[in-house]
Amino acid sequence: MSRGALQPSQQKLAEKLTILNDRGIGMLTRIYNIKKACGDPKAKPSYLIDKNLESAVKFIVRKFPAIETRNNNQQLAQLQKEKSEILKNLALYYFTFVDVMEFKCMWYIRYIDLFLFSVLVGFILCHAALSSDAAALSLWKLALQSSSCLCLFRDEVFHIHKSAEDLFVNIRGYNKRVNDIRECKESALSHAGSMHRERRKFLRSALKELATVLADQPGLLGPKALFVFMALSFARDEIIWLLRHADNIQKKSTDDFIDKHIAELIFYMEELRAHVRKYGPVMQRYYVQYLSGFDAVVLNELVQNLSVCPEDESIIMSSFVNTMTSLSVKQVEDGEVFDFRGLRLDWFRLQAYTSVSKASLGLADHRELGKMMNTIIFHTKMVDSLVEMLVETSDIPVSPPCRYTAGTFTKCLFLPNIVPSNIQFNLRHHIGDRSLSLCNMFLDEMAKQARNLITDICTEQCTLSDQLLPKHCAKTISQAVNKKSKKQTGKKGEPEREKPGVESMRKNRLLVTNLDKLHTALSELCFSINYVPNMMVWEHTFTPREYLTSHLEIRFTKSIVGMTMYNQATQEIAKPSELLTSVRAYMTVLQSIENYVQIDITRVFNNVLLQQTQHLDSHGEPTITSLYTNWYLETLLRQVSNGHIAYFPAMKAFVNLPTENELTFNAEEYSDISEMRSLSELLGPYGMKFLSESLMWHISSQVAELKKLVVDNVEVLTQMRTSFDKPDHMAALFKRLTSVDSVLKRMTIIGVILSFRSLAQEALRDVLSCHIPFLVSSVEDFKDHIPRETDMKVAMNVYELSSAAGLPCEIDPALVVALSSQKSENISPEEEYKIACLLMVFVAVSMPTLASNVMSQYSPAIEGHCNNIHCLAKAINQIAAALFTIHKGSIEDRLKEFLALASSSLLKIGQETDKSTTRNRESVYLLLDMIVQESPFLTMDLLESCFPYVLLRNAYHAVYKQSVSSSA
Repeated sequence: MSRGALQPSQQKLAEKLTILNDRGIGMLTRIYNIKKACGDPKAKPSYLIDKNLESAVKFIVRKFPAIETRNNNQQLAQLQKEKSEILKNLALYYFTFVDVMEFKCMWYIRYIDLFLFSVLVGFILCHAALSSDAAALSLWKLALQSSSCLCLFRDEVFHIHKSAEDLFVNIRGYNKRVNDIRECKESALSHAGSMHRERRKFLRSALKELATVLADQPGLLGPKALFVFMALSFARDEIIWLLRHADNIQKKSTDDFIDKHIAELIFYMEELRAHVRKYGPVMQRYYVQYLSGFDAVVLNELVQNLSVCPEDESIIMSSFVNTMTSLSVKQVEDGEVFDFRGLRLDWFRLQAYTSVSKASLGLADHRELGKMMNTIIFHTKMVDSLVEMLVETSDIPVSPPCRYTAGTFTKCLFLPNIVPSNIQFNLRHHIGDRSLSLCNMFLDEMAKQARNLITDICTEQCTLSDQLLPKHCAKTISQAVNKKSKKQTGKKGEPEREKPGVESMRKNRLLVTNLDKLHTALSELCFSINYVPNMMVWEHTFTPREYLTSHLEIRFTKSIVGMTMYNQATQEIAKPSELLTSVRAYMTVLQSIENYVQIDITRVFNNVLLQQTQHLDSHGEPTITSLYTNWYLETLLRQVSNGHIAYFPAMKAFVNLPTENELTFNAEEYSDISEMRSLSELLGPYGMKFLSESLMWHISSQVAELKKLVVDNVEVLTQMRTSFDKPDHMAALFKRLTSVDSVLKRMTIIGVILSFRSLAQEALRDVLSCHIPFLVSSVEDFKDHIPRETDMKVAMNVYELSSAAGLPCEIDPALVVALSSQKSENISPEEEYKIACLLMVFVAVSMPTLASNVMSQYSPAIEGHCNNIHCLAKAINQIAAALFTIHKGSIEDRLKEFLALASSSLLKIGQETDKSTTRNRESVYLLLDMIVQESPFLTMDLLESCFPYVLLRNAYHAVYKQSVSSSA
């Protein structure tokens, strides 16, 4: 049939049908979206529910689209007021309806329903064939038994049985057909679910095997491409069937419609899709050679053997052969973009030419030609339309499964071997806000589950690490000693305590521990999280790993704080060394996560641990720094002030004293060098700096009270300052002093706090020396070589740097800052300086009263006094250095003055005859030696000039002799 014989309306029929098909899908999409929007009260246009416009809406609906507005209709009066705004907001709705009316019974049916729709609807329309043709009736019943509803568009469905029954029940003589429909409906409700479930089960294993084979041999994608796309379409059809029927029919057995393994099937589909996308060039090479080397030859032979071939048809088929013959592998290697849309459109056109009545060349008479051309069309799509083929065969409409997958996802999270597939739930959602919220929810749930597994593993690992702590070895040592001495201490048959490490001994490979199960589940879940680095959903990028990272940070933070086991009511807290062991075990587990998923665990550590060195974390919650700082200040040091704990310099620790009310904790277990080093490891330089600042705040409050006491005694102290060489006058003045005991007690508290800080600083220096030895040595060298003539501001900056590294300084910068922040009203700088000088006088002249205290006895074993007065040496030196740095006085001169006053005052008690006031005279004498030993500004020569060394030597001899006699 020549081209000239075609009617004008028949020309370019292929192009028209192609455009019409695409436009039909677009029309359906627009109508569907309008229906959904109008069905949602929140999304429905306000004009359609406005009471004032209700009559106008009804009038328009009745008359649409021919609406007469020129007669000043009263029903449209209100509408005219808002005309411009309504036109602006409802234009899309109007033009959609107009387009639909112009378009006029296009139906869009997915491949899944194409056969069923053709059979079911075809025989409903041609129902006479059901009575005359047994094969037709059998085919119709088979279709009725396999499904209960057909998809029209997205979640719009067509209920087959109801529609057929409603039609046949009104036709006389069709009672048997109605009964057949009811039987088929019952069969579909009872058996279709289980039948499709078994299909999905088969497809899961088939797709898994196919994906595994293609991953190992991607070259098979060429010859097996048809099987790949068939597998994808079969799986897609079964998934859509399940999603459609799960929401739209009454089920007799819900188990058949809740598939916990659906994610696995989708996962294998995604694997196949990934292979096709990745190895697209491999498939292109194969089919380019296939088209040019085989298809072109066979088609040419078929064309040559045609008995009749009109000119137009001959031109088109010759172009087919020429196009395929010109193909070469080099085009693929050069990255040339192929486009066979023209060839496929020509085949569409050729089918139109050869299918009309009275065609010279009838396609129905040349079936081999049609089969070959259909094969060629498939082969061309393997070259230039792989992405479109993936969409056509494996794209899943997502409107129906939103509610289904939300419920199924949670169930899948806890199934072994299914967890790695869960990421597919996120990859399949691409519909607006619903997609974003679901994607966020799924990823968040996956991250939470992974976080919970990691937490359980960490708990198990912390328990194992706890078994290695030194506190657990006592029982083992005791058993070993008893066994060696052959003593029977325990009950007969008492099992021997299992040693750490026995959990790793396996008698066989079938033995699976709880830790093994946790690691297996975690590896599968992390595989899912790590499957794709990013996902694009409606121009939003989701990164699954970041969800896990975020949850790990939050959980790690809570776990660290929780592992302190701080109880505010009982003031109990974990020992720093035990917490450090648990934190390290936790970190070891978190580091192992990098073996499962590509996340930066170091970033997690930095974010969490650095926050723990601050007073509050990023959420405003207490940190281990604040908890331990409060505990040491409010519990340990408060008990020291109450006389229940003493600082033992020989042990470099605080130790419980025997008292009536035993403490709930052992101070030594929280303050010895190993515990302080553990504390420094946990808190780091920032946390230790906060601890120091908190300690200094307490010291500054004590100094403020001391200044008040000085002010109360300012006249007496001023006279005593210049009368130290007049013993009788000094004695008379001393009797006029008030609050002497309070001064010494507050100074002792200051000394205790400074001693604790000294322990903390030493521990920090040890820790930093291990971590950053070269930097610490540089800071130390810098500090030790400050010239004496250096400006004090410069020197204080160096001291601040040194203090941050844990190095001891002549002048404590933190103490200087704390004391300088005190503001006294109506007191001049000169007066402040005078008060500071008199404070040192007050302490010096008060020291002799310590000799009358029973607890002031010096103990050589602890190198101190049980009432902590040995801490006065540190308090006097550091308070003097800080105060006279602030007031720009001479530290050495003021300490010399202090030493002269203290020596004079202490020498007087050597002349006392009252044994009650001199019972611990020798122990108090030793304070002068301690003060000089502690001070960088005083020397032994200076002390010798004030206080004879022979008295110190005799004092040491006396206290040691007394100590020996007491112990005996």
